[in-house]
Amino acid sequence: MTAHPPPAAGGAPAGRRPRTTTRDPEALTRRLTAWLGTRLPGARAVAATVPDSNGMSSETLLFDIDRSRCPSPEPPPTGLASSGQGGIPASCALRLAADPAAYTVFPRYDMARQYRTMRLVAAHTDLPVPRTLWLEEDPAHLGAPFFVMARADGRVPPDVMPYTYEGNWLHDATDAQRDHLEATSVSVLARLHDQVPPTAAEFLATPGTGSALHRHVAAQRAYYSWVVDGRPRSALIERGFARLAGLWPSDPGDTVLTWGDARIGNIVYDGFEPAAVLDWEMAALGPRELDLGWMISLHRFFQDLTEASGKPGLPGLLSRDRIESRYAALTGHPPRAMDFHTLYAALRHAIVMLRVAYRQVHFGEVPVPDDADALILHRDSLEAMIEGRYW
Repeated sequence: MTAHPPPAAGGAPAGRRPRTTTRDPEALTRRLTAWLGTRLPGARAVAATVPDSNGMSSETLLFDIDRSRCPSPEPPPTGLASSGQGGIPASCALRLAADPAAYTVFPRYDMARQYRTMRLVAAHTDLPVPRTLWLEEDPAHLGAPFFVMARADGRVPPDVMPYTYEGNWLHDATDAQRDHLEATSVSVLARLHDQVPPTAAEFLATPGTGSALHRHVAAQRAYYSWVVDGRPRSALIERGFARLAGLWPSDPGDTVLTWGDARIGNIVYDGFEPAAVLDWEMAALGPRELDLGWMISLHRFFQDLTEASGKPGLPGLLSRDRIESRYAALTGHPPRAMDFHTLYAALRHAIVMLRVAYRQVHFGEVPVPDDADALILHRDSLEAMIEGRYW
């Protein structure tokens, strides 16, 4: 999950990202090399970098594997995941559980769950999921569990500054190119929902009782309680939960594997075609509309901030009606209860943003607010959704 920096003047997100870790990248690289030697004797991690898009929850480290010191002939790698796709790539990405000393965004990080989810999606769909290589659950090596995957080449719509602002490849594209990107991105959701048997993803079921949607919402309420424990509560978020009850779907539809963090900022594109679908930490069983609402709401978040700063943004991209109609045409499932699901997505995003803001308070980057709702960047949009005047 990638959250967003606090606003600058005029409502635009500030360019400086909040602190996300206390880890030293150079020390991390040395420890990674030591671990890599247990899997591929003689190999070293080199050219390690933290991407600008590094998330606010789990951390990512990009690195190359130097095999010049490996024995010849090279011994077979230890613990390599069987994928049928050849040997070890030269360029890799490491996904590391959040730094426990950095006021984590989520209360728990299950790297084995993410790893297993990616392998499940790769096995059952034609989606471009990065090839997983190793899972390490022992925190002794890097301070937390992690997994390694092949690095995907391409470009990602930026979060900072958001792709809705001028000066990035997506904003500079033609209408036809953006339309193609939108169509292929909605296709990612359609194929995921239709191709993965829910029975194969039972390990992603949210604990609790009732329907998958009831359990999902109950888990979000519990997450909100964790976020505000010892901190100011959000009257707006609590109003949002109350409003959900009045919009509850009479029929939530079938249960599928949902991506969770379904947005174009989590896709690597080759041109305008998806080349890699990333960030599976929020995957869960639930209605199809969980992903559709998230894709719509997260784009509206950027678009609304852009318009608030006096710029046009990309008003023709990822509109609610087009996403719904594209999805229905691809799957035969017209999205239902989308007022509920777009509000729920905006509400979930607000809770994450509140936690990120409280982490800034923890690190002394911002003062303790008089009003917790002031920390929610899309406060006006969320309020309009709650009051039924947004769409």
